[in-house]
Amino acid sequence: MHIASNIIPIVLFVIIAVIVKIVSDNRVRHKLIEKGALNENTKYLFTDPLESHASPSLKWGMVLIGIGIAFLIGQFVPTRMEEEITLSMLFLFAGLALLIYYFIASQRMKKETAEKSLQ
Repeated sequence: MHIASNIIPIVLFVIIAVIVKIVSDNRVRHKLIEKGALNENTKYLFTDPLESHASPSLKWGMVLIGIGIAFLIGQFVPTRMEEEITLSMLFLFAGLALLIYYFIASQRMKKETAEKSLQ
């Protein structure tokens, strides 16, 4: 229960930050459309280059597998340290999964740019 009370403010902060980013991006898009300044080049301002080269499902699948492994390992540790180890493993494996995803996505991006340059 102690860990949950510490995580709730962090989760709320992240949710609010994501909502603010989405709203501000939409406002910028609407202003660009109103001024007629939207063309092919400006669409790249709002897209993540890695997302177009690797599936977001791959990223979240890897993160969730990492979280599941952390909880599984947490079940096998002594009871007095279970919460601390489970939480630390959760962040460790989720972060590791995101790093692995980044390397997979960057390799795909390099491969696609190399193929485009050959054409």
